[in-house]
Amino acid sequence: MPHFPKPIPGLVIRYSYLWAREYDAGLIEGQKDRPCAVVLAITLDGGDTSVVVLPITHSQPGPDQSSLEIPIDTKRRLGLDDDRSWILFSEANHFDWTGFDLRPRKPGDVSSIAYGELPANFFRVVRAEFARAVREKRLRMAPRS
Repeated sequence: MPHFPKPIPGLVIRYSYLWAREYDAGLIEGQKDRPCAVVLAITLDGGDTSVVVLPITHSQPGPDQSSLEIPIDTKRRLGLDDDRSWILFSEANHFDWTGFDLRPRKPGDVSSIAYGELPANFFRVVRAEFARAVREKRLRMAPRS
């Protein structure tokens, strides 16, 4: 019986991401499933886990968006396409694991929501950029249920 993977920082998952602009417009569901990077996972009292995910996008970020391009070798190892992609640090989603918006890549196989983990050295940079965005109050967080 397949089961959800443990949500660890650095895990890349398939998720129905809700953009800040969609959240501001009153939407509660993301319009597209996309890879997202788990940047924070907190075990709550009672054993539940709360996670923060950053979106991964093919759209080149604007000058007002903090981002980091994902190296092609990392994308290939994760099974993503060869198009350029960036992790954004200007916004994030926050939800309780497992949540309703995780999407399996293989129908019916919840273990396939994970593409794999970012390399440790690369994730250290992701974590540092995330922390800087939080410190500088540049991160918009959309809570999800």
